[in-house]
Amino acid sequence: MEQILIIGSGPIVIGQAAEFDYSGSQAARALRAQGYTVHLLNSNPATIMTDPVTADYVHLLPLTVESVEHILATHKIEAVLPTMGGQTALNLAMACAKRGLWEKYGVQVIGASLTAIEVAEDREKFRQWGEALGLPMLPAGIARSYLEAKDLAHKLGYPVVLRPSFTLGGAGAQLVASKAELEKAVGRALALSPVHEVLVEKSIAGWKEFELEVMRDKDGNFIVVCTIENFDPMGIHTGDSITVAPAMTLPDSAMQRLREYAKVLLRSFSDFAGGCNVQFALSPHTEEIYLIEINPRVSRSSALASKATGYPIAKIAALLAVGKRLDEIINPVTGTTSAFFEPSIDYVVVKVPRWNFDKFPGANRQLGMQMRSVGEAMGIGRSFIEALQKAVQSLELRRNGLGADGREVQDLAQLLHGLEHPSWNRIFYIHDAFLAGVPLRTIHKLTGIDEWFLHEIQALVEVEQELMRHTPETLMPELLWKAKRMGLGDRQIAHLVQSVESQIYKLREKWGIRRVYKRVDTCAAEFEAQTPYYYSTFEPGGEDEGKVFTSEREGKPRLLILGSGPNRIGQGVEFDYCCVHGVLGAQRLGYEAIMLNCNPETVSTDPDISDRLYFEPVFWEQVYEVIQREKPVGVLVQLGGQTPLKLAEKLHRYGIPLIGTDYEAIDISEDRGKFSALLEELGIPYPPFGVAHTPDEALSLAEKLKYPVLVRPSYVLGGQRMRIVVDEEELVEQMVAILREMPGNRILIDRFLAGAVEAELDAISDGEEIGVIGLMEHIEPAGVHSGDSTAMLPPFSLPPEAQEAMRLYAEKIARRLRVRGFLNVQYAYHEGTVYVIEANLRASRTVPFLCKAYNKPFVQWAMEILLGGKRVKDFTFPTALEGYALKLPVFSFDRFPEVDKTLGPEMRSTGEEIRFIRSLEDPLFQELYALRTVYLSR
Repeated sequence: MEQILIIGSGPIVIGQAAEFDYSGSQAARALRAQGYTVHLLNSNPATIMTDPVTADYVHLLPLTVESVEHILATHKIEAVLPTMGGQTALNLAMACAKRGLWEKYGVQVIGASLTAIEVAEDREKFRQWGEALGLPMLPAGIARSYLEAKDLAHKLGYPVVLRPSFTLGGAGAQLVASKAELEKAVGRALALSPVHEVLVEKSIAGWKEFELEVMRDKDGNFIVVCTIENFDPMGIHTGDSITVAPAMTLPDSAMQRLREYAKVLLRSFSDFAGGCNVQFALSPHTEEIYLIEINPRVSRSSALASKATGYPIAKIAALLAVGKRLDEIINPVTGTTSAFFEPSIDYVVVKVPRWNFDKFPGANRQLGMQMRSVGEAMGIGRSFIEALQKAVQSLELRRNGLGADGREVQDLAQLLHGLEHPSWNRIFYIHDAFLAGVPLRTIHKLTGIDEWFLHEIQALVEVEQELMRHTPETLMPELLWKAKRMGLGDRQIAHLVQSVESQIYKLREKWGIRRVYKRVDTCAAEFEAQTPYYYSTFEPGGEDEGKVFTSEREGKPRLLILGSGPNRIGQGVEFDYCCVHGVLGAQRLGYEAIMLNCNPETVSTDPDISDRLYFEPVFWEQVYEVIQREKPVGVLVQLGGQTPLKLAEKLHRYGIPLIGTDYEAIDISEDRGKFSALLEELGIPYPPFGVAHTPDEALSLAEKLKYPVLVRPSYVLGGQRMRIVVDEEELVEQMVAILREMPGNRILIDRFLAGAVEAELDAISDGEEIGVIGLMEHIEPAGVHSGDSTAMLPPFSLPPEAQEAMRLYAEKIARRLRVRGFLNVQYAYHEGTVYVIEANLRASRTVPFLCKAYNKPFVQWAMEILLGGKRVKDFTFPTALEGYALKLPVFSFDRFPEVDKTLGPEMRSTGEEIRFIRSLEDPLFQELYALRTVYLSR
């Protein structure tokens, strides 16, 4: 066996996100290191997975049977690995099997047998398989019509759970409480299942949920890599639940039974070799257990478990798939021990999901059996509460963490409703309820969350209340130690004692209350680790493990790259792509590359990538202390999207060098008023505008500009809170909403250029000249966010003089602001005039797409200009493309059936696909062009 095809997961959608980019990338690297030729099929241009650094052959094609057959017909593929691309890859592998492709071309399916896939994905077969093995399976039955479902529900007794077969992220799963709800729910569930089947099962909502990440090799050797406990009880999809590793409240006797059940199940699939996720439910009152489901592939939780333990599940799974045994593989973390061992960890990991309900007005925000989060953040600490605080601090919600920021809810009725009806903010409601004096027993009864977790949050609130009784002058070292060990940030403590963050930092320095850095090593420090993967904690007299490790570039200048935080709409995996290439580029240029990020799904937080990885919130306090410790020559903020860019002002204030464009230039581009003044000075047209700080100012401005107007806050990403308003009532409503969420924001109000053509240009600048890496025209007219538009490279209708004006304006802006590194400019072409809408002095979300379309390493070029002394003139920038490349946005509206599928100036897409066409006569372009105004909201 020499040539292996890995099937990717396609564009990012809710339920299938960047974790499969990480898994697929790791598998491809592992197989190439063994000498295999790796082919990769995926249509997602935003990922590292589809980059030439990952695979020998990258096939940027739609994930269809036809694409697979094209690859098999043109290359001598001997095996296919479908277990790295989530549900999409498994479904495609099964479809190809049914069409006889694997047999026709003599291709072996490795990693999981077709039997294992079929049993795991067909709910009824899985139940029967488990019962035959003597495993505890939920009472259930399969229905192919409403009448069959009604009959089953009657036998099982309401409430029941409906689960469509062969779907992703719990799509269509629903708790049905009565016959009246059943008909509508069954119709939707049957429609969502590709095989039109739905499992009707007994409801165990309120039970505790546990997951085991396990590995099995061809000889049946079996290990449990990690136990994961869901903080939220059954009834909330595990992807929407806060999860904790290792399990905190699982009795050892129950743990041994879960292990045995998982082992029996995996050994029943004779030719299974790889990683697997097994989910169980445990009664909160007895130790009664049910086996819920199995994923015979690396799963969403596999990436989390890998980052939580340091055990590289996807890498080992890929080696097992090609016939290696666990005891033959070296544990890459220690470099000396075998991979046939169960990781032991001396810390706690907490994952908190990140939702974007604000992007879907009118959406039902109650969490349930269908996953709706778009990303996640992970915190590592020595206790559950420290790890929880760090995860919440990482969420990019404009909160200081869990509480202690003046945004607590005090209305008792609102709190009690929020506890009983879980939404994205229930963890905050639990904290606020304790603060308001709601008894623990009441909170437990309303939430069903285990009392052990609630006691931990209650203890945190008690420390906060103790801090509130102090001022900075009366604060004692013992209490400050206690607060820091519970994960409270300096900013939170400052709020509680009515001080400022810098004063708390000075007190810590005075009393020697400093972070120590511990290593994630898979073995609780029993063996010497080779992987430079760190988290911080507070321990009086604690040993700092960070100074032990040296990299092959030790002694070289150090560069700190700040990551992009949790994935959310507007800030996705494309920024992780840029960060990873930033690390690789810095290393090639002789720098020690240090990564700081908090997203467990991504390649940037793979410890194999950077010289040192700090798994910490991209939060000022943690960033500053890593800078103090590492003393880098500078910090790179332009690759990770808006998250690190927001820290530019503070880095500048503290005298920390930014690599590339300086803070003053960034501030001008991000402040709508200052930027428009700059355009006026340069003689560049822009839509008539004004800056408002209050609703009254906005009304006066809009009267002069004439409706419709575009309302835009400063320093935001993905068109957040951007709206086209058509009258006074809408304008006041929008201003009040922005100022409530972002007090003191400078809000730009522009005349909206209805019917304009939008375009965007990406470039690399050396401070004097720019090299254009792509000019794209949007198919949809003005009014749709660029991230939601179908973009064409090169432009298809813009006249040459308009394209030349766009290049000229970008160069003028870059020269005036002395931009070094990436630059993205957005334009509107209206009635013969090119208007500049905005400029982003950072890598944009389109950079990976352009790298793939032109097959050029643009991030590497930017790093050579930033760090290697190169100039723009040293590179040959592409000027033509054979045909056109299209960036197609992908949406997850199916998760929000009650929401209008309209598009506007606020971004709503979760991912993207790339397609190549030869001409404008192509049916795909013709269809897209014909539909360009169908989903316009205004």
